[in-house]
Amino acid sequence: MFKKKPTFMQRLDMPLLIGVLLLCALGLVVIRSATLTTGSISLIRSQVIATIIGFILVIIIYLLNFKVWLKLSWIIYVVSNALLVITLILGIGHDEWGARSWLGIGSFVFQPSEFVKIGFIIFVANYIEKNKDTINEPVTLLKLFLFAGLPIGLIALQPDFGTAMVFISILAVMLLISGLSWRYIFPVIGVGLISLPILGPLLWKKLDTYQQNRILDWINPSRAVSSTGYQFQEGRIAIGSGQLTGRGLFKGTQTQFNYIPAKHNDYIFTVLVEELGFIGGAFLIGLYALVFYRMYIIAEESRAFSAKLMIVGFASLFIIHIWENIGMTMGLMPITGIPLPFMSHGGTFQIANLICIGIMLNISKYNVTGRY
Repeated sequence: MFKKKPTFMQRLDMPLLIGVLLLCALGLVVIRSATLTTGSISLIRSQVIATIIGFILVIIIYLLNFKVWLKLSWIIYVVSNALLVITLILGIGHDEWGARSWLGIGSFVFQPSEFVKIGFIIFVANYIEKNKDTINEPVTLLKLFLFAGLPIGLIALQPDFGTAMVFISILAVMLLISGLSWRYIFPVIGVGLISLPILGPLLWKKLDTYQQNRILDWINPSRAVSSTGYQFQEGRIAIGSGQLTGRGLFKGTQTQFNYIPAKHNDYIFTVLVEELGFIGGAFLIGLYALVFYRMYIIAEESRAFSAKLMIVGFASLFIIHIWENIGMTMGLMPITGIPLPFMSHGGTFQIANLICIGIMLNISKYNVTGRY
């Protein structure tokens, strides 16, 4: 008997694609609301362009074999670190945003670390697969930490400690999935707890004043509501005023009267909840849940270990961003410059997220066909 070849629709993970399409559409609507009274039509225009470019890349990546990226992992690694070095030398943004994390080419400005996250996940997945039988040997782990430590260190020097912590978290999750022995995990946890009283004060002194204020405002939200705690205070008012159904799209007072700083990027969640209420927030989280469910299914069905690791890396990346972004607007986490996937304004961020989706759709296609 001949095995029937899967159709195009059978090869394409429609639930994942539909979930992402809905997230992008919702994001564009909320960004439009956030920029309605500021006259910044260029912000929504640039996000639309980035979304279109992102989906074009999704199509291109879907047509390729995901193992292409693994074969190119060392080239990707070298290019990624070169970009980070160039960013340290020629980067912009320190005066405006506290970190030299952006590169400008004429009027085009992008954040290399967003693309480096993808390269980092691909490189780590390939390295672990190649060394999965010796992953618990000290030499193998030491090499991995040295390779992974280079981009993390370069990002920390920008200084962008929030993004550096994202990289560390992704590496930790991928190592756990790879079968890292608890004989390494427990000592690391123990050393961390013991050294915290010593390293804590030293790290605190290394933080800029604005970073220290963010932590202090998180601990005590009423500490400086008219100055450093203003953003959190206004965002909390917006979330609370949304109640069940919201004030109505384009009708949020905190949003439309421009009380919320960074409302089109880092604080986009407050705009959504003020205008669409608890129902809007729950709908957003439901869409994220759909996307993560499909990621889990694709990872479970993947016979290639590297594919599982890449999906785990991408899922970790999204979860960290979602948890930190939503958490900081609700007072569960300190405020950082971590944007919300598919919602926050940012062309580089949007394109990078869609590239991740393209790779996952590609892996899903090969799961269905059985050809790797």
